Amino acid sequence: MKMIRYPSFLFLFLYLLGFLGQSPVDAAVKKYQFDVQMKNVSRLCNAKPIVTVNGMFPGPTVYAREGDRVIINVTNHVQYNLSIHWHGLKQYRNGWADGPAYITQCPMQTGQSYVYDFNVTGQRGTLWWHAHILWLRATVYGAIVILPQPGKPYPFPQPYQETNIVLGEWWNGDVETAVNQANKLGAPPPMSDAHTINGKPGPLFPCSEKHTFVVEVEADKTYLLRIINAALNDELFFGIAGHDMTVVEIDAVYTKPFTTKFILLGPGQTTNVLVKTNQSPNRYFMAAGPFMDAPVTVDNKTVTAILQYKGVPNTIIPILPKLPSPNDTSYALDYNQKLRSLNTPNFPALVPLKVDRRLFYTIGLGINACPTCVNGTNLAASINNITFVMPKTALLKAHYFNIPNVFRTDFPDRPPKPFNYTGVPLTANLGTSTGTRLSRVKFNTTIELILQDTNLLTVESHPFHLHGYNFFVVGTGVGNFDPKKDPAKFNLIDPPERNTVGVPTGGWAAIRFRADNPGVWFMHCHLEVHTMWGLKMAFVVENGNTPELSVLPPPKDYPSC
Repeated sequence: MKMIRYPSFLFLFLYLLGFLGQSPVDAAVKKYQFDVQMKNVSRLCNAKPIVTVNGMFPGPTVYAREGDRVIINVTNHVQYNLSIHWHGLKQYRNGWADGPAYITQCPMQTGQSYVYDFNVTGQRGTLWWHAHILWLRATVYGAIVILPQPGKPYPFPQPYQETNIVLGEWWNGDVETAVNQANKLGAPPPMSDAHTINGKPGPLFPCSEKHTFVVEVEADKTYLLRIINAALNDELFFGIAGHDMTVVEIDAVYTKPFTTKFILLGPGQTTNVLVKTNQSPNRYFMAAGPFMDAPVTVDNKTVTAILQYKGVPNTIIPILPKLPSPNDTSYALDYNQKLRSLNTPNFPALVPLKVDRRLFYTIGLGINACPTCVNGTNLAASINNITFVMPKTALLKAHYFNIPNVFRTDFPDRPPKPFNYTGVPLTANLGTSTGTRLSRVKFNTTIELILQDTNLLTVESHPFHLHGYNFFVVGTGVGNFDPKKDPAKFNLIDPPERNTVGVPTGGWAAIRFRADNPGVWFMHCHLEVHTMWGLKMAFVVENGNTPELSVLPPPKDYPSC
């Protein structure tokens, strides 16, 4: 697999989009057709039918420029209900195109189509798309590459070529069947059987020599890798044998460049790195493996792809990087501390300095009674001890049309009872309250939200994703957040700006954002198993004072439940 070289890139770019008759400057509308269809795929000596877009695994890359309008017609040809989320795109006033099922839309049923029509405004970089219902994103996902506007160069050296590295997970069995069986038992679903790079597990797995992603490079060049963690349940370290990486962007926001041997991505996060091919010509493994510093079982196998210098024969056995150990907490914390927004005049970090509303959300696991489960109980997860119950009508529709009895707007700003959140494991009184409860926010409110991990059952790292917004990670820490001492250490000058934050195991993360995007916006843990158990909520952001600051009307083909 060769990388995209820039002189031919625009040709390929326009060819993919069917715009060969246009110049890149006026190619302001990008159109795609996504046919969701089953395809038989073989991995790890096992063949099975999987849900795909256009028969591709991973699915097609969506290319656009900052300022473009993107129109994607999705047609559902499979037996599952389906919706697609464009992860990290802000969808200003346009939650109808955001995608999470039963939050902003009813899913497409078999045979239905829906057009996702949105503008890419004020964003450039690497994002991604994925199914946002059930566990279908195990195979329904792909990259989004937003190029800068013409004449606006990257704020780092122009790379010679670029490629996408999409990290995923693979199950030998049918994922939906396994999840349903686990839910009937009241137990966690099985771990994946492999991690993948661009859908391929690499030669360390059986029957996988031909299922290995290879990038051919020339010596003494600079390459841009767009790395996406599309795994369902695993934070992942990534590195390249013998080569350093320079981090230049996270979650489609430019960063102050820094050099590192390994990067860490939680599910939902993206990272762009520059790699200089300044080593002796050889074959080098690119590898990814899990980070898990809590007593939770994960798929601990290493996925590999190959960085191959031109002219080196395929018979050479690649060199393997030594990734950090799966429980290397200090490496993870140190790495995340190095992330800083670029914060230049062209790319400022507009951190809210005055806070209108302070929220404190505890993240916990629990156990609830389940008369229909084999175990008599099922596992639950909660924010402020509330396990979110998915509605049967889309929340955005209910909000826009004032449909009663769909949701309440009394989600609490803090937990019902303070306790020693990260002390000894708490194994009694693990029941949670349930409900479809949202937090109502006035337009343009500046919010500071502390996400506090707890030791209910166990501490664990949680990647939290907020739809409709980026936010600034102004602080993180281990242990209980101290409202008297910790805010003094906040970075309010150049904190990392992202859409998904890793809450440290047994620790906390502080984020700030301005609620200037009206609508209903989902916030949830991006570990699929925790989302399924109820580790989610949503904000209802009210309209501003004018039509230009209000939610747009829904499209005519908006699906009904």
